[in-house]
Amino acid sequence: MQESDSFYIINREEWQELNKNKKMMLTDTEVEALRSLNDNVSVMDVKEIYLPILEILDKYIKHYHERQDEIKRFLGKPHKKDPYIIGIAGSVAVGKSTLARFLQAMMARAYPDQTVSLITTDGFLYPNEVLKERGILNRKGFPESYDMHRLISFMGDVKSGRRHIQVPLYSHRLYNIVPDKFEIIDQPDILIVEGINVLQLPTNEKIFVSDFFDFSFYVDAEPAKIENWYLERFGLLLKTAFKDPSNYYYPYAIGDKKEAFQMARTVWKKVNLKNLEEFILPTRFRADMILHKTTDHFIDQLLLKKH
Repeated sequence: MQESDSFYIINREEWQELNKNKKMMLTDTEVEALRSLNDNVSVMDVKEIYLPILEILDKYIKHYHERQDEIKRFLGKPHKKDPYIIGIAGSVAVGKSTLARFLQAMMARAYPDQTVSLITTDGFLYPNEVLKERGILNRKGFPESYDMHRLISFMGDVKSGRRHIQVPLYSHRLYNIVPDKFEIIDQPDILIVEGINVLQLPTNEKIFVSDFFDFSFYVDAEPAKIENWYLERFGLLLKTAFKDPSNYYYPYAIGDKKEAFQMARTVWKKVNLKNLEEFILPTRFRADMILHKTTDHFIDQLLLKKH
C-alpha cells in the first residue's frame, strides 16, 4: 500500500482483499436496478469495492456517535442521536448517482433499524426561469446557479433534527425544477448528499455544505473518459425522449442525430468541462475518500484520507 502525506493510496487488488469473508448483500437483479444509464457496475464491483467501503464507513460512524455521546455527557446535554451525513462530489456523468444509490441500498441493509435517506443538490438549482433572468442559464451547474442559502439552511435543519423538511424536486426529463413538488426528509439517521458542487469552498456564505459532512467521497476520472460517458448517456436519453414531447431532449431525439451530438459536445466543452476544471476538480483532495475510475467505470484505485 502506497501513501502520500495526506492519503493512503490503495489499488483495487489490495482493496478487494479487505472483503475476503464478507457476504454478498445485493443480488444481480438489485445491482441492475441501481445502475445509472451507462455505469457498468457489476456484482463483482459490489463485492470488491462497495462492501469494503461499507466496512470503512461503519468504523467512522461508530466513532462519530461515540464522540458525540462523550461530548454531550461532558456538556450535560440530553442524549440525542445526531444524523450522520455523507457527501458525494464529482463531475457530471462520472457516476456519483450510482455510488449514492448503492450506498443507500447497502447501508439500509446493514442498518435495518435506521433510516437512510438520499438527496441530490439538483433540487437546489434555481429554476430555469430565474437562471434566464440572471443571464446564467448557460452556467447551469456552476456555483452561482444554486440557491446556496437554501441548501445550507437545509443542511442545518437536518443536523438539528428538524422534522418533515421539504426539498425541491428536480426533473432531468424537464431539465428544470418541478413547480410545487417536494421530497420530504424526516429525521434520517444517515443522509447521503450527492452533487457536483458539494465540496466547493464558500464564496459569499460564511459556512458551506461540506461543513455539515461527516464523511465525503469524490468520484474521479480523466476528463476525456468522462466526456465519453456523458455522450453515451446523452445517446441513451435520446432513445427514450422521442416518445415524449414534454421531454427536454425531445427536439434532439426527433432531429438530426449528428447535430444533436455536436450540440452535446459543445455543452460538454463550454459548460461541463469548464465547470469541472474551474470549480469541481480543485475540491478533489478535500474529500475523505477518492474513487478513481478508468475505462468502463472500472475503479482501479482508492485514496483514503489520513485523519
